[in-house]
Amino acid sequence: MKNYMDTTLTARERAELLLKEMTLDEKIAQLTGVFSVRGYEDKMAEFFKNGIGQISTLGFRMCGSIEEAAAWQRELQSAVMEASRLHIPAVFHMEGVNGALLQDTTAFPSGVNRGAGFDPALEQEIGEIVSRQEAAFGFTQILAPVLDISRDSRFGRQSEAYGEDPTLAAALGTAYTRGIQETGTAGRHPESAAKHFLGFHRGAAGIHGADVEIGEGLLREVYAKPFQAAITEAKLRGVMPCYCSINGLPMHASKQYLTGLLREEMGFDGVTVSDYGGAENTFLYQKTSESKGEAGYRCLKAGLDVELPMPEAFREMKELFEKGEADEAYVDAAVLRVLEAKFRMGIFEHPFSLQGAELEETVHHAHDDEVSFRAAQQSIILLKNTGALPLSGKEKTIAVIGPHANNARYYFGGYTHLSMVEAMHAAMNSMAGVGGGGDAVHAQMERVPGTNVQVDETEEFNQVLRKLEPKCRSLLEVLREELPEAEILYAPGYYKAGADERLFEEALEIVKKADAVILTLGGKNGSGSIATMAEGVDGTNINLPACQDAFIRRAAAYGKPMIGVHFDGRPISSDASDEHLNAIVEAFTPAKFAAEAVVNVLLGKYNPSGKLPISVAHNAGQIPVYYNHPNGSGWHQSPSIGFADYVDCPHRPRYCFGHGLSYTTFAYSDLVIDKNEVCPFEKLTVSVKVKNTGRVAGTEVVQLYLRDVQASMTRPNKELQGFARVELQPDEEKTVRFTVSSSQMAFVDEDMKWKIEKGEYEVQLGSSSEDIRLTGSYTVSKNAWLEGRDRAFYAEVAIQ
Repeated sequence: MKNYMDTTLTARERAELLLKEMTLDEKIAQLTGVFSVRGYEDKMAEFFKNGIGQISTLGFRMCGSIEEAAAWQRELQSAVMEASRLHIPAVFHMEGVNGALLQDTTAFPSGVNRGAGFDPALEQEIGEIVSRQEAAFGFTQILAPVLDISRDSRFGRQSEAYGEDPTLAAALGTAYTRGIQETGTAGRHPESAAKHFLGFHRGAAGIHGADVEIGEGLLREVYAKPFQAAITEAKLRGVMPCYCSINGLPMHASKQYLTGLLREEMGFDGVTVSDYGGAENTFLYQKTSESKGEAGYRCLKAGLDVELPMPEAFREMKELFEKGEADEAYVDAAVLRVLEAKFRMGIFEHPFSLQGAELEETVHHAHDDEVSFRAAQQSIILLKNTGALPLSGKEKTIAVIGPHANNARYYFGGYTHLSMVEAMHAAMNSMAGVGGGGDAVHAQMERVPGTNVQVDETEEFNQVLRKLEPKCRSLLEVLREELPEAEILYAPGYYKAGADERLFEEALEIVKKADAVILTLGGKNGSGSIATMAEGVDGTNINLPACQDAFIRRAAAYGKPMIGVHFDGRPISSDASDEHLNAIVEAFTPAKFAAEAVVNVLLGKYNPSGKLPISVAHNAGQIPVYYNHPNGSGWHQSPSIGFADYVDCPHRPRYCFGHGLSYTTFAYSDLVIDKNEVCPFEKLTVSVKVKNTGRVAGTEVVQLYLRDVQASMTRPNKELQGFARVELQPDEEKTVRFTVSSSQMAFVDEDMKWKIEKGEYEVQLGSSSEDIRLTGSYTVSKNAWLEGRDRAFYAEVAIQ
């Protein structure tokens, strides 16, 4: 037995021993990946002659069963290990933000939905399921969580992130990482690769992969906070850089950020993997190197360990080593990290997928769908209600209108399995680093009238749903099942995009007949040319399509109660909806159980508890608008230097961060702060009583905000620092206790050091960032400094 196969040694010791036996070609092979393409295994094998670091499993989305996927993994892994002189297995990586991209695995609601749930415990459960299901197939690097901070609804990938707030993203992302990395399956231990480091959603003009400019303090305090929390508290093992150039240098090639910030400041000791094509993009598009090989070497020196999905820039950098123009020590350092991860993952001992009954029993657990349903249910947000909801049950005729009502494919966001398979049928692919389509195809595709969006209301696309999610029902189907005595009429009414009104008349006719009207609104969040919002599908209009606003105004003339249910990857923003709808339900993309979750809210079977994780801009011209803006900015601008609003729009958002209504009411009382003054590294307890004062059971998301009253740097006007989901029966009261660490409010000072500053801090407790019910304060006695990675990231919470 080779000494590096001794399992009594640590992963690092085994990696060091194996590294000594490797040639330069074998080392470089470990730093690259190969894209999986069914039917092209011989072409793939051409890259295996020196071994390979990773296999991209995006091609597995076309496997028709779990057995087919498992058999293919075993076939590919066998080919890799047989070709490798040292029999080194490949890491198989797979997306994970909404579950595995595999037939018959569990699909979960989008990140923005789970952000709306404010539930770290549930997020850890989701991580555990994703980890178990993917590890069953031998997939041990999971490209999730998405730890981006999202403050721009023009950006097509807003639905992937947890929202705009770093504390919320830190708590949820850390919980998901724990779920992935603390779940061992079949001897394997998957690791998360969090993305997209760093500032990805802040691309100029809301454009995917565009340049980013962020001050160094803001970068660390806001955009790096979720990554730092996952590193410090969950030992995050993988990081994927973003496509952007940040402050003048591509992140993939930035030693300042990949080594200086990520490894040296933040203490990350895991593996960095490129976003697809990210390394060669630094040469091809960002133009920061003279050749692809030079670009690869520059990325390697900066701190990038693995190039995905194919050997491009890293393969071509070999010539630099042969010429003596590159230092092999950089290769050795990266390969050591890669090998150590492989030993940690357990794939040397357990390289192959499960099969047969063991595969079935491991992939499918009885509670998996229940967790997905619970995540969908908790994410539904009631934005507005003048009494139209819940429905009384006495409505004899209900008009249901909108393309989303009769097509469940709208309920699956980008990076769900269904969305990714839809993309295979779309005329044009929009996923970065993956080819597909072209100008000729684009010219021939059928479009929604007056738009560049492809029509997908066809049998070809409907077959995708029937194959992948045969039990997934539409809103219309569930309503008809739940209300058998009512006559439920349906018409599409309008398109998912554009201004065309040709479908109006049929829909208006059923509005006339109805006792209540349910409008499904929004675009299509997904992938490729069928989507109105997706990776690489950005938009300057964040409002409802013009046809939908126009229909709302036309239908309002009949005076019927109208309820809007919004499905999309960005929150609803519509003057017509605010003016004319009696109730608005924000659903985002809740996945398989969307219809059941929404109908439960419409009928009052479930009391909505979702809260907005994103401030809703009135229009794109107001972007960015977010609750924790600096003092003196946004709607906290000095009245001496400007009007309180724009000339044509308020400064405040349409709906604020943390907003979400309920069918009951909650009273807050008895705020107690156990200490008036604390030392810099001391903790204090903030407690509050919350009572359900209504007639139905409900869940309140109690939100704790802190404000540095007077500081030495311009600070946010408030910061979320804790939250708790509190379930209450009518007249029931519970006490919520937050344990707050002084270091939660630490910030980067003028000398770029993390400072806990002396002075007064205001405590705010409430139901949203604007609905503050109780306030108090405490004082920090003196200044102190610490390492950013050692600070606290959110309050601990207990409910009694």
